[in-house]
Amino acid sequence: MSRIGKSPIEVPKGVEVTIAADQVSVKGPLGTLSQKLTGIVKIAREGENLVFAAANETYEANAMSGTLRALVANMVTGVTKGFERKLTLVGVGYRAQAQGDKLNLALGFSHPVVHQMPQGIKVETPTQTEILVKGTDKQLVGKIAAEIRAVRPPEPYKGKGVRYADERVVLKETKKK
Repeated sequence: MSRIGKSPIEVPKGVEVTIAADQVSVKGPLGTLSQKLTGIVKIAREGENLVFAAANETYEANAMSGTLRALVANMVTGVTKGFERKLTLVGVGYRAQAQGDKLNLALGFSHPVVHQMPQGIKVETPTQTEILVKGTDKQLVGKIAAEIRAVRPPEPYKGKGVRYADERVVLKETKKK
């Protein structure tokens, strides 16, 4: 069985986990998340822990037990603490401004770029060159951060563009005469 799938998930106080035939739902102080289940993974509740096991001895069931365990662990973390992704803007005149559920970006184009946030995602701009994407769903937070970065990814010669806060851009050497 998968090493990740073997370790149980500890459910903290204030979090409700509902296991149905075709989905698992996690409800906490920050919201509710649900995940569809396949029939090849069994979920059991043992006290304050959730235990995952492969329903049969196939390779697919073994792999899915670890995958589903990781997804449910991220759901539990999301409804208790939440997830955030930090982006920085590098470049002269590059600015970001959050207005409700929209993010206005000035990235050197002839027009401003407006990015609409989906439900469950909040965006903040502590400074004009920093963007914080927050939410309960780890996959959705990462997807939205990647979409914002894709508007103007860092270019390899000067490093200008939108980058993750922990990203290192390796600069190329310019052409010599």
